[in-house]
Amino acid sequence: MFTQKLKLLLVLFVLLPFALLAQTNSAKETKSKKPIRVGIIGCDTHGMWFGPQMQKHDPILFSLPVPMDQPSPPYSWMRGGNHYYFYTYYGNPTNMTAPFVEGFEVVKVWDKNRNAAELASKILDSSPEVCDSFEQVSDNVDLVFISDCNDDGSDHLELATPGLKKGIPTFVDKPFAHRMADVVALLKLAEENNVPIMSLSIIQTLPETKEFASRLAELEEVNFGTIQGGGTSRAGLIHTICYAIAIYGPGVETVRALVSPNHTSIHLDWGDQANRPKQGVMINCDIGRTWHGSMHMSAYGTGGRGAIHNQGVGSWEYPQGSAEILRLVKKMVETGKAQGPVNQLIEAVAICDAAEEAMKAGETQPFQVVKPFPKMNIE
Repeated sequence: MFTQKLKLLLVLFVLLPFALLAQTNSAKETKSKKPIRVGIIGCDTHGMWFGPQMQKHDPILFSLPVPMDQPSPPYSWMRGGNHYYFYTYYGNPTNMTAPFVEGFEVVKVWDKNRNAAELASKILDSSPEVCDSFEQVSDNVDLVFISDCNDDGSDHLELATPGLKKGIPTFVDKPFAHRMADVVALLKLAEENNVPIMSLSIIQTLPETKEFASRLAELEEVNFGTIQGGGTSRAGLIHTICYAIAIYGPGVETVRALVSPNHTSIHLDWGDQANRPKQGVMINCDIGRTWHGSMHMSAYGTGGRGAIHNQGVGSWEYPQGSAEILRLVKKMVETGKAQGPVNQLIEAVAICDAAEEAMKAGETQPFQVVKPFPKMNIE
């Protein structure tokens, strides 16, 4: 009997450390699986584009939060505009076809239009707190998500400052900021408070963008490119400029604008740099209404059949790009480091600055892209 008890004690003695280790690992795993608490600043069409991709929600209420017999709301999603691209099965409006990114919990929302924030809170399953000010959004959260698709980014520095000063990782929707001076200020704030910040355009992270870039090899040597759509406002122009950089590479040197009453074109020139289109890229901004906000790309060169074209990328494809942005943002919070092609967007802001000067002048003279612009240390 004594021998059996001794054997049992020896077994327990041997197994106890492993049991304790298993408990510790289990606790670590449970801790790592805690969702990232998100505060959303701006419940506009981008806020409620990204929001339902990272937070479970009521799809029926999302489809028409503001009845048609009520006055027109300030944002298109409030008439079901975003639901249209997220739930594409005709016979089942509750079957989400857009990709969903796990690991987030939206706990706070704010919008200058309080009604939009209150509706967003009702739609999202987490019932986030509706804040009275944007400064409150960064209290007790793991991530500040600044969404802004309806304006020019001129308020991004103001909106991001409280969270950065509190050391909260921050994502700033395109166009990062309205001027390069504000981008520099945001990066300085992030550095001073040792906190990651990043900004991306959905265009940069689309699978179709990467596919088109890979097809340039068919042309052997690229001479010229065109992009159709996007408009002349900073919110739209930043997308097309990001498109050009993502496809053809960074290093744009000069910008020209051709302005007429019904149309504006922006010409990007890389100068004599190798592996860049020798005749540059023309962005045809004003081409009228497009198929679900689509932008089209063509490239011309010496090989293959001399040209390649895409079928256009628009709101049907954009959920893929926004989901990839959320994956990168999640990794930023987990690692404490910015992720993805943020440097491309920083350069795009500098190019936008030059493009706006060119459009104001209304002449075809070249406007220099101011360099050097800051770059983030992204692995």
